[in-house]
Amino acid sequence: MVDPDRLSAAYETARCDLLAESAAAGHWIGELSSSALSTATAISALALAERHAPTIAGRFADEKRECRLSELIMASVRWLAKHQNSDGGWGDTDKSLSNIATTMLVRSAFALTAVPADCPGLLERADAYISAQGGIAGLRRRYGKDKTFAVPILTNCALAGLIPWRKVPALPFELACFSQNVWKFLRLPVVSYAIPALVAIGQARYFHRKPWNPITRLLRRAAVGKSLRVLETLQPKSGGFLEATPLTSFVVMSLASIGRTDHPVVRKGVEFLLASVRPDGSWPIDTNLATWNTTLAVSALASAGEDVRELGCLDWVLACQHREVHPYTGAEPGGWAWTDLSGGVPDVDDTSGALLALAAWSKADPDADSEKLQSAAAAGVKWLLDLQNSDGGWPTFCRGWGKLPFDRSGADLTAHALRALHAWRTSLAKVSVHARELSTLLDQRMGAAMERGFRYLIKHQHADGFWQPLWFGNQHRPEEDNPIYGTAKVLAAFRDFGRLDCPAVHDALEWLMTMKHADGSWGGEAGCDAATARRQASVEETALAAEALLTCGKLKAYETAALQGVKWLIDAVEANRHQESSPIGFYFAKLWYYEKLYPLISTVAALGQAARRLLPQPEPPSVVHLGKP
Repeated sequence: MVDPDRLSAAYETARCDLLAESAAAGHWIGELSSSALSTATAISALALAERHAPTIAGRFADEKRECRLSELIMASVRWLAKHQNSDGGWGDTDKSLSNIATTMLVRSAFALTAVPADCPGLLERADAYISAQGGIAGLRRRYGKDKTFAVPILTNCALAGLIPWRKVPALPFELACFSQNVWKFLRLPVVSYAIPALVAIGQARYFHRKPWNPITRLLRRAAVGKSLRVLETLQPKSGGFLEATPLTSFVVMSLASIGRTDHPVVRKGVEFLLASVRPDGSWPIDTNLATWNTTLAVSALASAGEDVRELGCLDWVLACQHREVHPYTGAEPGGWAWTDLSGGVPDVDDTSGALLALAAWSKADPDADSEKLQSAAAAGVKWLLDLQNSDGGWPTFCRGWGKLPFDRSGADLTAHALRALHAWRTSLAKVSVHARELSTLLDQRMGAAMERGFRYLIKHQHADGFWQPLWFGNQHRPEEDNPIYGTAKVLAAFRDFGRLDCPAVHDALEWLMTMKHADGSWGGEAGCDAATARRQASVEETALAAEALLTCGKLKAYETAALQGVKWLIDAVEANRHQESSPIGFYFAKLWYYEKLYPLISTVAALGQAARRLLPQPEPPSVVHLGKP
C-alpha cells in the first residue's frame, strides 16, 4: 500500500523542512496566524488610549506618538475590512468560520475608530450577521456560565456605545485584593488566568455604572487602589499579560476608558501592542509558542529515530525552566511555559512537553550533562505532581481552582503529564547518593499519581470510545470539539505504559477507525461526502490518528487504516500541502488560531514512525546528522 521510496522521500522532505524552520540559536519559534479577534481588540484599546491621551492647550502632549497610533489604526481597520467573510461576519483567523464573538469585537473596533473602511455595506452586513446569531443572547449561549470571555466582549461593545452598560455583568474586582492562596476558594466568575481582566474590566464597569447597593459601592471604591497595585505586580516586563494581545487589550481599553491612560499598566500595555503588531497592521493571538514548538519538534524527531544530541537547543530549553515562584499564578519553581518571553506562565502541557524532550536527550546520550538534566527533570516532575487535581486529572495552570472549563482537569493534559512522569521515573532512580532520598519520595508519589491519572482517563472516556481534549478544537464539528486530537494523545499514554490490552484502548482505536474519511484522511465529521471530507481533513489530525493507529493497534485492520493515512500524508508532502495549517485551537473558550509548525511537526512524527516500521533500514533513510539542510 505504501511505496518505500515515496515514504523515504516524503519523510526526508518533511524532516528538512522542519529543520529549516529552526532559528539560528537552534530552537524553533514558529509563527502564529494573524487574528481578526486580536486585531479588533488591539484597535479598540489603542483608539481609547488615543482618545484619552494627555493634552496641553488642546494639543496632544506627545503628537509624534499619537500620529503613529492614528496611522496604525487606519492600517489595521483596512486589514479587518479585507478579511470580512461572505456571510458578513469575521472568524478568528483568515481560515476560520465566522462567529458572533469576533464579529461583535470587530464591529466595536469600527465604532470606536469611526474610520471609513472604503467597503460599502460592511457595517450593515456585520450588523445583520450579529442579529442573525442572536446578538447578546447568542454570545451568552456560546460561552455558557463562563464569564471569562463573554464579559470582556460585552465591555468592548459598551465602550463602543453599541450596548448599554446595564447589559454588562459586574465583576467583583475587589476579590483580587485577597491573597493568591485564597483566590481558588472565592468562586471567582473568571478562570485563573483572567485576574487582570477581572480587575480592569471590573473597574470599568464600576465607574461607568456604579452598583445601586451602597455597601457594594463603598467596598469597591475602597478596593480600587489596592486592586490596581495587584494588577501591576501581575504585568510582565514585556507589558503583555500572558503575551496575549486580547487579554492585554481588554486591560488597556478598560483602564483607558476611566481616565487612567497614564497609569503604568496602560503605558506598558500600549507599548506591548505597538511592539507586537505586524507590518500589515494585524496582530496574532499570542507573541509566540517557542518553548512548546521546540519541545514538540525535539520529541517528533526523536520518535522518528533521529539522533537529537546534535540539536543545539538543550541549554535553551533548560534555561526556559522557571526557577522562581511565578507572580501571576503563584506557581512554584520547576515548570515551563509555552514561550521563553516574560509573559509566559508555567503550565502542565508545556512542562510535560519539556520533560519528554529532555528525556529524549537523556536517552540519546545518558552521560551528557546528566546532573543538569536530572536536576531540571526532578524539579519538573515535582511541579507536575503538585498540580494533580483530587479527581486524578491535571488542569492547566492551577490545582483545584474551579469547575470552569479552562481550570478543570483535561484528558489531553492528563495523558501528557502521565507520559512525562513515565519517561523520567526510571532515570530519576539513578541519581547521585545525596539525592536518593528525594528520588525515592518522587518515585513513590509518581506511582500513586500515575494510577490515579489512569483512573481519571478511564472514567472520562466517552461511551463511544473517544476522549475530549481541553485545549484543541475543530471548527467543522457541531460542538467545535476535537476528539481525534484528544483520543490520539490519550492513546499515546497507554502505549508508553504498555497498557495496550486495556479495553479502553480497543474502544478508542475502533472509534478512530470510524472517523477516517474514504481518502485515508481524518478531520471534522465522519461519513461526509468526498468534497466535504477534502475541506475538513487536516494534516495535523491525519498525522495524529495515523500515528496512534500505527503505534497502538495490534490488529491488521488498524495497520491498514494507518497506512492509508500515511499514504495521504505522502501525497500531501509531494503536493507541498504538508505545511498547510488548520485552525485547531483553544476549544475551551471557542478561541481559534493556527500555528505554522504544527503540520510539519506532526507529519515528521507520523512519517518517521512509519519509516521505522516499514523500511528495511534500522533507521529512517538518508539520516546522517541533524544539521540544517
